[in-house]
Amino acid sequence: MAEVAAPATVEINDAIFCSHFKEVCTECSFDGREENDSFFGFDFIDRAGIDCPPATQNKEGAYTCKKHGSAACNQCYGWKKQITRARAQAKKAGKK
Repeated sequence: MAEVAAPATVEINDAIFCSHFKEVCTECSFDGREENDSFFGFDFIDRAGIDCPPATQNKEGAYTCKKHGSAACNQCYGWKKQITRARAQAKKAGKK
């Protein structure tokens, strides 16, 4: 029986994360901040990575939040708002 490897990246509501649901992961040497920033219309700055809340895949293969069961959950998957907050914190901390 062949082993099924986990995908290197997962896309959840238009943002990419590693298979551990992290935007920046030292375990698998993944950094999706630049691609996510670009997708949501931002220039890249050195900011803290965002983590995805616990998720499961539905029958169609889309990831849904465990808390609300929605693939388009704005409470859990409001990436633009979370990235905006992380960028503001980075600017306050003096990162550019």
